Amino acid sequence: MKQALLSVTDKTGLVDFARRLASSGWRLISTGGTARTLRDAGLPVTEVQEVTGFPEMLDGRVKTLHPKIHGGLLGLPDRADHASQMAEAGIEPIQLLVVNLYAFEQTLLSGASEAEVIEAIDIGGPGMIRAAAKNMGHVAVVVDPADYPRIAEEAESADGVSAETRRALAAKAFRHTALYDSMISRWLTGDQPAESATFGFRLREEMRYGENPHQKASLYVDPLTPGGIVRAELLNGKPLSYNNVLDADAAWELACDLPLGSVAIIKHGNPCGAAARSHPAESCVLARGADPISAFGGVLACHAVVDAESARAMTAPNTFLEIVIAPDFTPEALEILKGRKGWGANLRILRAEVSPRTSFPTLRSVRGGVLVQSSDEDPGLEWKVVSQRSPSEAEMAQLRFAWSIVPHVKSNAIIVCGDDRLLGVGAGQMNRVQSVRLALEQAGELAAGSVLASDAFFPFPDSIETAH
Repeated sequence: MKQALLSVTDKTGLVDFARRLASSGWRLISTGGTARTLRDAGLPVTEVQEVTGFPEMLDGRVKTLHPKIHGGLLGLPDRADHASQMAEAGIEPIQLLVVNLYAFEQTLLSGASEAEVIEAIDIGGPGMIRAAAKNMGHVAVVVDPADYPRIAEEAESADGVSAETRRALAAKAFRHTALYDSMISRWLTGDQPAESATFGFRLREEMRYGENPHQKASLYVDPLTPGGIVRAELLNGKPLSYNNVLDADAAWELACDLPLGSVAIIKHGNPCGAAARSHPAESCVLARGADPISAFGGVLACHAVVDAESARAMTAPNTFLEIVIAPDFTPEALEILKGRKGWGANLRILRAEVSPRTSFPTLRSVRGGVLVQSSDEDPGLEWKVVSQRSPSEAEMAQLRFAWSIVPHVKSNAIIVCGDDRLLGVGAGQMNRVQSVRLALEQAGELAAGSVLASDAFFPFPDSIETAH
């Protein structure tokens, strides 16, 4: 009789899957809560402790760590020496392992105590998964309930689970345990540098292409970094492209750095408009006014619920937006945005959670490696005035507003701001003086009485002289 060992935390689809196995002649072996679930469904179950002859102990920390389990998973029954040793030890082969792991991720993100998080670290599960995956020539290992229907169909056949399927399942199993271990190691390591770095990501969607049509691309989610545009809900329009995600992320991160009611507009990764009024409709008009040409076809992020008045400002004549992002939208606002003649039907509308202002690891690939640093969050450092005249309170407020925007501009970065809006941007230039010239040119006459922010120090007085 073929044997299947089932031990799962996520019991989605478990009973139907196990019933198909039992009805096609498989013996079901199980542990603890999984065994109770199967037994309550009227299925015949053999408990692991009946197989091992050893009771579960240490609050369940030790139950599957036994030669009769791991021997059944790792043994090679087609080898005479293995077969004789297994027979002598009373070990029967296990041809199917169904395991998903303790809910470490959910426990950690719930704010549980350290002791609770430690208890959520699975030991026996990863051990069994790795054993079964290594022995893919004889064992099928299933870690994802989404695979149950396909595996049940093969398991019911006379030939059993195919070698091709077992290999694919083994690869998925090792990815599963690698992601799991990466979260544990990141939690224990924190933001300290270490001799190795492990980052696990979960697939959100495959994209049609990358930055250019000949490049492949996929979007992955970091399980341990909350918020972000990657978790946004698409309410209208087709899925985001690779470049859409980059611009949407830039817009949303900037908007979340600004006060409630603010609006930010991004084009090709750089802000072309930003404003901070109490009502997003006013902010939208001011943000677009900074550079209407660049704002055309841009990505707009609103740090407030979008109401009908705000939606009308976003869909005014001579405007065109690729994406609108906000924490939420009123039904009237959605109707106005979707109904905008010419482009409303294709407008991507994203509902996103406001990103927390906490640090997270950022990764930048280089050929052969990766650069890792903490995200650029304002640490609240004390400012030091080095000019002969100190800024007034109003000027200081302008400076802090500008300082919230300049990290979101590509270097060399110079921005010019009024009381509550962006007036001019100089981005991505090879020399800082040219960035100053571009920002002032865009600001025009409004530059008088404004403030200027730079993303780095001025090595020479030429930038300040140009601004003067």
